[in-house]
Amino acid sequence: MKHLICLLFFICALSFSQFDDVKLLQKKFISEEITGSNVALVYKEGKVVYINIENSGKLGDKNISNKSYKPYKETIFPIWSMSKPITTVATMILLERGLIKLSDNVSKYIPSMSKMNCETNTGIQPCKKQIKILDLLTHRSGFGYYGNPGYGYGFTSTIKYDNLESFSNDLSKAVLKFEPGSKYFYGINQAVLGRIIEVVSKKSFFEFLKYELFDPLDMHETKFYLTEEEKSRFQPLFINTGLLKGYTYELNELSYDENNQAYFGGEGLVSTLGDYSNFCKMLLNGGTYNGKRIIDQNSINLMTRKYSQSYPDEEFADTRKLGFYYGFSLFVLENPEIDGTNSSKGIYGWSGYHNTHFWIDPEKKLFAIFLSRSRQSISNVDIQKEFRRAVYISIRNK
Repeated sequence: MKHLICLLFFICALSFSQFDDVKLLQKKFISEEITGSNVALVYKEGKVVYINIENSGKLGDKNISNKSYKPYKETIFPIWSMSKPITTVATMILLERGLIKLSDNVSKYIPSMSKMNCETNTGIQPCKKQIKILDLLTHRSGFGYYGNPGYGYGFTSTIKYDNLESFSNDLSKAVLKFEPGSKYFYGINQAVLGRIIEVVSKKSFFEFLKYELFDPLDMHETKFYLTEEEKSRFQPLFINTGLLKGYTYELNELSYDENNQAYFGGEGLVSTLGDYSNFCKMLLNGGTYNGKRIIDQNSINLMTRKYSQSYPDEEFADTRKLGFYYGFSLFVLENPEIDGTNSSKGIYGWSGYHNTHFWIDPEKKLFAIFLSRSRQSISNVDIQKEFRRAVYISIRNK
């Protein structure tokens, strides 16, 4: 018995030390004032192999409470653009049911978008082509982000709008960056998809998500609003831009008001580690979760197909995603040698404005999530890439 206890202790110690690179990276992000408190999770071959919270202990920060890894007991994060893959899956549900086609003109569902204007070499002109649903999914519509010179949520504002119909009609007056379908340009496309889903389903976008995704996936704390109790578990923003530094709730940018129905599918969701893990489990398992089929593997294949090149072949692509291509609001690793992190070919995922990150690795049956809430002006730090590097070093050292 004594030998068995010693063996179990040795195995536990070995497992803990295996992910020291990840743990040290989490600490480094805090000590170098890149993030405040943060949490990381690695799931491999059907089980959580690493979960660790690093709390900063600094005045104004809040201790992250994810150790229970259970619904209703976790810190809530705004996931911003990690909302986009959720909206993409919702769109795939309609596609599988034959309720929409990728070739459909957006104006079929939002008539005000039938006559858009776009930038040309000779100035602003009426577009020759209409925006299609495929263009929204691939960020090839010509829509960008409009508004302030920072992140630019001029249209996706829960101060200005309380429903997606008004938002979409106003957006139809925006000028597209180019002819729809001709280039990649990151923008507010998933917010428009949310409105299309409302028109087709005859439900609010949140009602559709709750019935089709959040309830089946046990994602009970993923929503567009916060109750009073949930506000107490909402992680404060750590900002370090040179001009501003510290922890605040004053820069939420969205109201998270329960009565506001401007459900922005590209930006607006809040979630927890446990909830988003369930979403990742579904994707990793080919579209099923606990025996429930959400989408088909064919839909995931469609979501991860190449629609746009990486930079510099696409002039407006993310300059940090060398070796990747773009699917349906997902980056997909095509050339691991260029990426240089030992990540598997074919991994796919996305990131959010306040430094939330995830990816799925079908080859190694793995997914990983990093959640913080931070904005910084340190341009040479790619949190998502460094997190991947640390995870794959740990996996390789097993």
